[in-house]
Amino acid sequence: QVQLVESGGGLAQAGGSLRLSCAASGRTFSSYDMGWFRQPPGKERELVSAISRSGGITYYADSVKGRFTISRDNAKKTVALQMNSLKPEDTAVYYCAADRRFGTPLATRKSADFGSWGQGTQVTVSS
Repeated sequence: QVQLVESGGGLAQAGGSLRLSCAASGRTFSSYDMGWFRQPPGKERELVSAISRSGGITYYADSVKGRFTISRDNAKKTVALQMNSLKPEDTAVYYCAADRRFGTPLATRKSADFGSWGQGTQVTVSS
């Protein structure tokens, strides 16, 4: 499995931006589809965005479409989530996750489909 470490969370004002990064260890990063999940306080974890192993296919939840951008660099073994126009409702712990399965549309992926997880990073957006 791949090991994942997130960074870049913090406090932002509404309308501001943050960039999350996830660094992977292991030789087969390019064999994984990658996802960013978030878990607001008292709520279930939800898939925010995902990117295919080649980077050619992306998915965004409706709540972040047009504001967040996912990207990956297979040579550097990193995946990033650029978050713009932040809203208080974006406040959550954000997790990077990796899924080695092949062929399932990104939009249908659930947290149980991802076998490797980072430790999470807190994002707090103030109004």
